[in-house]
Amino acid sequence: MKYQTIIAGAGPAGLFAGAMLKNGPALILEKKELPGRKLMISGTGQCNFTHAGNLNEFKNHFGEGYNFLKHAFKSFSNHDSIRFFRERGVSSITEDNGKVFPSSRKASDILEALVNSSDAKIIQIKTGHNIKSITKENEVFKIVTDSSIFFAENLIIATGGKSYPSTGSTGDGYLFAQSLSHTVTDPNPALAPVIIENYSFQELAGVSVKDAEVILKERYGITRTYKGDILFTHQGLSGPGILNFSRYLRAGQTLQVNFAGLSENELEKLFTNNAGIQGKQSISTFARTLNIPRSLINTIIQLSIGSATRPLAEISRQQRKHFINLCCAFPFKIEKVGGFKNAMVTAGGINRDEINPLTMESKLVPGLYFCGEVIDIDGDTGGYNIQAAFSTAHLAAMSINKKAT
Repeated sequence: MKYQTIIAGAGPAGLFAGAMLKNGPALILEKKELPGRKLMISGTGQCNFTHAGNLNEFKNHFGEGYNFLKHAFKSFSNHDSIRFFRERGVSSITEDNGKVFPSSRKASDILEALVNSSDAKIIQIKTGHNIKSITKENEVFKIVTDSSIFFAENLIIATGGKSYPSTGSTGDGYLFAQSLSHTVTDPNPALAPVIIENYSFQELAGVSVKDAEVILKERYGITRTYKGDILFTHQGLSGPGILNFSRYLRAGQTLQVNFAGLSENELEKLFTNNAGIQGKQSISTFARTLNIPRSLINTIIQLSIGSATRPLAEISRQQRKHFINLCCAFPFKIEKVGGFKNAMVTAGGINRDEINPLTMESKLVPGLYFCGEVIDIDGDTGGYNIQAAFSTAHLAAMSINKKAT
């Protein structure tokens, strides 16, 4: 049972790599009984499969991994993805925020197109085959599953990360890579909500703040910031402003959130000017001029001043400073970042420095390729991660095709 190429994992990266292969025989091995389990729940089942933004803007959505990915995106772009599915009968719609979905809003349409794109004369998909070990002997990969042994000249590891383990993403690819001499950057949950220590804002669950600035002061004077919508939950914070920033977050850190969209000095000046001109104006009336949801600003007033009817002229300097600080730099101590069960992607993975970014082939083991989330890459929410899976898979398949010619 020898193949030219075996692909480990039937997620978006593995299936797309299979669709791009032009020579066989080839095989996709998937440990779950059905392919694309994680793809089926992406975008709450609607499958936001790419983002319509300019490729130059992608660098702002992949953290430190963009330089590794930029050739892959140029090789197979977001517009190529849209065209790929359109040519297979799946039209798409683009939301105002740039997210691209199938017009049907059904992830099953994307999955069906991927599965049907593989040439049945070239490639098979075998589900229910859990890979136990991978070795390389005499220039041939030996893949042992719980029921069979397979051999291949080329191997693509596309097993995903550790997020949503119920779909099959349990970190197997990291173990396979390590057994083949690769190193792995510690995997951590990303695109995950955060649980806040001593959280007392349960009554605000469901309240969203638009374009709030999140500030994280790390050791050695490093400060990271991110701006995006924030959602209060029953246990902490979520929304794009937190999810996209979560790759940098760890338990014990303290976030500061600017809800007002103003610096403390700007809000101080606005407050004192109003107090000088309209000293009898209540703090609640003044606060309504700020771009902060009423339920949240009422909570801030309660914490800092006490009474929402207190006139500005009667608010002490200490109370004013406290109010301004909570509006512009509200502190939240992180108890923990949401685990892999509710993280959309995994930060960390197979060391990028050990992979050729022009082909996705291992620099250490000829014939070994990696694509998708198993690599140490993670993007923001909005279709970026599935696009990275397609683009890296395209490079891997093209490299194998070129070898065969």
